[in-house]
Amino acid sequence: MVVVIAFLAGAVAAWLAWQALAPAFAADVFTRENFRQRTLPTAVGVVAALVVVLGAAVVAVATAAGWEPDEALVAGLGATVLVAVGFALLGLLDDLGGAGQSGGFKGHLTELAHGRLTTGGAKLFGGAALGLIAAAPVSGDSVWRLLADGALIALAANLANLFDRRPGRVVKVSLLAGVVLVLCVGLEPELTGLALALGAGAGLLLPDLRERLMLGDAGANVLGAALGLGVVLTCTPGARVIVLVVLLGLNLVSEVVSFSKVIASTPPLRALDELGREP
Repeated sequence: MVVVIAFLAGAVAAWLAWQALAPAFAADVFTRENFRQRTLPTAVGVVAALVVVLGAAVVAVATAAGWEPDEALVAGLGATVLVAVGFALLGLLDDLGGAGQSGGFKGHLTELAHGRLTTGGAKLFGGAALGLIAAAPVSGDSVWRLLADGALIALAANLANLFDRRPGRVVKVSLLAGVVLVLCVGLEPELTGLALALGAGAGLLLPDLRERLMLGDAGANVLGAALGLGVVLTCTPGARVIVLVVLLGLNLVSEVVSFSKVIASTPPLRALDELGREP
């Protein structure tokens, strides 16, 4: 029940935050062109990180007032705050300073080989570090387990960013992935932080679909990292290995295959992708 409440609260909080912050995001520093060359505010997805932080603050106050939350809820929420804020900052750096830079693993590593660290490269290495820190409390004493779980979180964040190519797509994919995770593990208290993040995404879905805003890397990375962390917190080691292999495969495939072209050429995926979007 707490997870459901967190999702609904996240949606309402994100919607209200967007209404209040819309004038601030209208500043020139945030404006970018979307895939249809419409000028929109980007990086609005940072609101998802703010919602997670606000949710954690509410839990802290409630605990001080006498509420006794599940320890797993508190630990999971704290880890989600870490990845949400960290990936939002890295994404914001890329949203505002990464225009025109080479993308993909190959592009960022090639630039680094020439002595240039792109904002995407900073996000690549910073995201890996955040994944390791967030996974450390649940990965035990095994270095390999820690490396695998950290990579899972970082790859999930990057994959979400790869889906953020059309209005509403990354939120739809994230919500679907969240439903699958809940069906597999149940409404575990560790997923409270994830529920807040996904709720925030849902709260921003309508203006995203109507092309009033773009989540940007600051939002897509947060949703992906929160999902990856949710898998690490609730799934067995074996299941995490399977998820890691799938994420690694999809990230590598993205270097040579356009997800947008695959979706556009597959009628069921295209219909879901275009649902609610302006023609």
